[in-house]
Amino acid sequence: QVLLAESGGGLVQAGGSLRLSCGASRIIFNTYVMGWYRQAPGKQRELVATFTTSRSTNYVDSVKGRFTLSRDNAKNTVYLQMNGLKPEDTAVYYCKAESGVATYWGQGTQVTVSS
Repeated sequence: QVLLAESGGGLVQAGGSLRLSCGASRIIFNTYVMGWYRQAPGKQRELVATFTTSRSTNYVDSVKGRFTLSRDNAKNTVYLQMNGLKPEDTAVYYCKAESGVATYWGQGTQVTVSS
């Protein structure tokens, strides 16, 4: 069974930083497109940052310049470095792994930014 395990969430003051990690097991990691999504209370899940099939990165406009997506294929892990956090970044953050035949989601990690 594929497992995506997120960690690194928490409570931080506005302007602070967090680094989210997502470790993947039981997939051929480097064949999957990895990304981060988030869902705030009462809102739909939205894309935050993702690698493309050409291994470039896409970010939602609201996080450009503040968040950085990276991956370590040797550790089967994808990271989301979040700097300059704002209260509107408060959400549950989910890791997603997608290939041409399967899509997997992690359980999510809560990020709360206080003003």
